[in-house]
Amino acid sequence: MSAGAPDPADELAVCRTLYRFAAAIDQRDWNAYRSVFTDEIDLDYSSYRAGSVGRVHADDWVDRAKALFPGLDASQHCLYNPLVTVAGDTADISIYVQAEHFLTNADGDNWFTLGGYYSDRLVRDGSVWRISGKKLVVTWNRGNRNVLTLAAKRVRQKLDALPAT
Repeated sequence: MSAGAPDPADELAVCRTLYRFAAAIDQRDWNAYRSVFTDEIDLDYSSYRAGSVGRVHADDWVDRAKALFPGLDASQHCLYNPLVTVAGDTADISIYVQAEHFLTNADGDNWFTLGGYYSDRLVRDGSVWRISGKKLVVTWNRGNRNVLTLAAKRVRQKLDALPAT
């Protein structure tokens, strides 16, 4: 191993944290999704949505995902070509993402795809790595961006139809 190269076990653990992030959101496993984050996350999704930068509570971030992803028929976040650096109990990863979002609808194409990369910061928490910073850099997209708006509307309609408690 060359000087400065991450320990292979740490590198694999960091990558697996990102893989768990992607699988949890696509499988709508909100407990697993929450488990990959620290209590607060520094987010930067401004390359997709202007103004989407700042520190948020992880529970609020999960709630935002719950307000969108269950409205899709399916999603698939594919991650590849990870580059990991580790310094003590902090790690940085740059990893390509291609995120497919599918929703049958009458308003155009049934899919919207984002391509780009995540540039994330993780911290070691005992024996696991958790995401403390997440930056999405969108370099391209294709399809019907309205799919995401329709999915969020679908979730709101389902919630509105529930009896009041």
